Amino acid sequence: MIDTPKVAVVILNWNGVKYLKQFLPSVLASTWPGLEIVIGDNASSDDSVAFIKENYPCIKVIQNDRNYGFTGGYNRVLSQVDADYYILLNSDVEVVPGWIEPVIALMESDALVAAAAPKILSYAQKDQFEHAGAAGGFIDSFGYPFCRGRMFYEVEHDLGQYEQSGEIFWASGASLFIKKKYWDEAGGFDEYFFAHMEEIDLCWRLKNMGCKVMYCAQSTIYHVGGGTLNAENPFKTYLNFRNNLLLLKKNLPFLKAFFVIMIRFWMDLLAIVRFLAEGKRKDAWAVSRAHQNFVLSIFGIRVSGYGVKDLRNGDKKASPKTHSSKRITHNLKGMFKGSIVWNFFVKKKTRFTDLDPADLI
Repeated sequence: MIDTPKVAVVILNWNGVKYLKQFLPSVLASTWPGLEIVIGDNASSDDSVAFIKENYPCIKVIQNDRNYGFTGGYNRVLSQVDADYYILLNSDVEVVPGWIEPVIALMESDALVAAAAPKILSYAQKDQFEHAGAAGGFIDSFGYPFCRGRMFYEVEHDLGQYEQSGEIFWASGASLFIKKKYWDEAGGFDEYFFAHMEEIDLCWRLKNMGCKVMYCAQSTIYHVGGGTLNAENPFKTYLNFRNNLLLLKKNLPFLKAFFVIMIRFWMDLLAIVRFLAEGKRKDAWAVSRAHQNFVLSIFGIRVSGYGVKDLRNGDKKASPKTHSSKRITHNLKGMFKGSIVWNFFVKKKTRFTDLDPADLI
């Protein structure tokens, strides 16, 4: 008899009692045998912890002493969770009974599968894909991430066009399934990312270790999205642009990273011009700060938010984790060989199915 893998759903919470009240009942209705549900709290100032302890005493609560962001929060919480599989689930997600089983079955079918994600639809419009993940994540040669079902601001309706499970480049952190052994081998999230694109970095490191990342079409969740930082927040703009450059620096070979990052600086300049033309001066400044702080990081000066914190003196407690996972082979499955920017804005290919399959590795 084969033992059933031990699975833990881990929800990182920060002042999200509204979402816990709304969506925890659906998670508790999950049908995986022996499922453990854990709430990791990032020092919330609302009554999140009191609400859980009073209404759901069966749920394990792990409290961080302060807000470590998405990356640091999960690193600290998961170090205290014992399971074969972790499911990192956003608090603003509705699940349905049986959502776990097909993903675990897919991951159990291949020892090299390290991470996976279900189909992610919008909670507000349930026949439409959700921005953060959709039907699996991809990336182009210049580091621009996109999804089946969502390219830039164009989001598709789910018409059954992405019902085939398969290998992708990255799995969304909104509902990230990962084998504990691979989480440990990769070293978890890079805490310098704080939030945004940290799951792409993790998946890229896993793929550089020779692992696979999968999309499971037989499982569906519904994501509200933008619960912590909405799309109009300049700090989100800053994190997206800075972290995107970090992705390239960390995961590409040195010479290729140098070449691509130089091109990206010019491409990002166009983004600054666009933000200024739209009257979004704070977003334009956020992109500029992202570039400045990325350059500072190369010299060991790492930045928290918009302020500069010099970490060259080896303050291990304050310094975010860095990772240099041993590269066995480069698994580039899910990378688009061309420019998604060129295809989308110039060639007007606004859907994943418009792309030339020959350009997908």
